[in-house]
Amino acid sequence: MATPHDLSPIGLFLMADWVVRLVMLLLLAASIGVWAVAVDRLLRFRRLHRDAAALRRFAEGGAAPGAANLWSAVPQAAEQAAREAAAEAFADRRAHIAGAAHLAVTEQVDAARSGLPLLASIAASAPFVGLFGTVWGIMNAFTAIAASGNTSLAAVAPGIAEALFATALGLVAAIPAALAYNRLTVELAAARALAVGAAERLSARLALAGTRAARPVLAAE
Repeated sequence: MATPHDLSPIGLFLMADWVVRLVMLLLLAASIGVWAVAVDRLLRFRRLHRDAAALRRFAEGGAAPGAANLWSAVPQAAEQAAREAAAEAFADRRAHIAGAAHLAVTEQVDAARSGLPLLASIAASAPFVGLFGTVWGIMNAFTAIAASGNTSLAAVAPGIAEALFATALGLVAAIPAALAYNRLTVELAAARALAVGAAERLSARLALAGTRAARPVLAAE
């Protein structure tokens, strides 16, 4: 067991009140969750960017993207729309195809966005959760000081350190969450912009193809 004056992180946790311990455990779990979500989303968003670049090359006349491409639903939706709009005027046909392609992009972006709201919530709330633990810990510390009548620094320091440790844990969770959220939002926006540009080019290509749009472009390539 930790001594009353053990000011190491483990010691501060062991001598904390059960409410402060619960706050510390919650913030520790939040911190682990932040890193897990951040790494997972970063890898996925970078793959989205690479796959969007492949989709753009295809839209410009390059090789067709494979089925494993995360944006594979975009050319599929565009080709389906092209077949459905084969008899329409050029402007209507292009709008029909572009709408289907953009919808496929939006659906992929919405699916990839999962996890970002969690980062935003942790970034916004973790400091206040830590502050709650700090306030509670300081209240307990002053109550103990009043009961013992000992106001020396040696008696006050452990309780204050325990309380402030909760605030530190709140910042440890919140700061990476805020940085990760901002970085990942930029990564996703870049991948989305690239995919939208590819969808526009593919829509124009299929619309101009006219009767060729009645058969799958992927097979023609």
